[in-house]
Amino acid sequence: MSELLKTLCGMVDAGRVPHALLLHEDDGGGGVPLAIQFLEHLYGGNPRVGKLIHPDIHFIFPLVQAGDSVAEQYAKEWRALVQENPSFSEGDLYDALGFEGKNTVISVKEANALLQVLSRYSLEGGYTAVVIYLPEKMNSVAANKLLKILEEPPQQTIFVMVTHAPERLLPTILSRCQLFRVEAVVEAASVALRYDDGGLLAALMSAMIARDLEAALEVGEQLAALPSRDSMRAFCRFAAEKMRRVFLLQQGLTVLAGDDPEAAGWASSCKKTFPRKALEALDKASGLIGRNVNQKILFTDLVDRFYVNI
Repeated sequence: MSELLKTLCGMVDAGRVPHALLLHEDDGGGGVPLAIQFLEHLYGGNPRVGKLIHPDIHFIFPLVQAGDSVAEQYAKEWRALVQENPSFSEGDLYDALGFEGKNTVISVKEANALLQVLSRYSLEGGYTAVVIYLPEKMNSVAANKLLKILEEPPQQTIFVMVTHAPERLLPTILSRCQLFRVEAVVEAASVALRYDDGGLLAALMSAMIARDLEAALEVGEQLAALPSRDSMRAFCRFAAEKMRRVFLLQQGLTVLAGDDPEAAGWASSCKKTFPRKALEALDKASGLIGRNVNQKILFTDLVDRFYVNI
């Protein structure tokens, strides 16, 4: 049993079950199986929990944006995926559901269906649990409906959310959850954070904080001159993980951010809106790498987006 799972189970044993947990994993980091193991303990080892067939546990995940379905209609495909590949990635989910290359969202229809479920008593008289995979994919209307539930949760109702990007959730939702970093993710992040041996991100952030656009653009040229597209993408992943740490530090979540003096310095020097804007810019840059886009223009745009938002 991992240390995080011991902590979560200890909360159950102590009678201190929170109404909302947020498990922050990297893509494919094992947040969903951790959530299921926690719920197995909460439900007294009921074998139906692990089989994903307990009537009082409901699963929500992104679906095709233009569709008119709810996650319950894909229960069979969801069970097959989780049981065959517990630490699946977001892409694995879309492959399993036949959504490759399509825009996905957690829609207001899903939120309304959830409200109906929660308006009823649990079928077995215990907890009602809702597992939401990628809550950051909720549209604004769905997110606000969830917020209302979290503000006044029904008795013996628990939400377990697995996120890749907590910074994309409404701050009011984030503030009502107990946030945990999945252990496997910390290890993966530690590997990722060894990437930037040249200190390019540090040089970029120093120039940004000093409002030295010329120096920042010089770093952009160095990024465009990296030896391969893989190294460019690796920089974007490295920078994104750093920006998430900055976000957590600005929210006062120092334990989750880890010991990172560099990120702490940036957190105190930039706007609280900056990490979100930076992550959007990095996502865009990472997606364009490999396409028929001039790399110098791409990284100049990245520098510009950092500069105007810091």
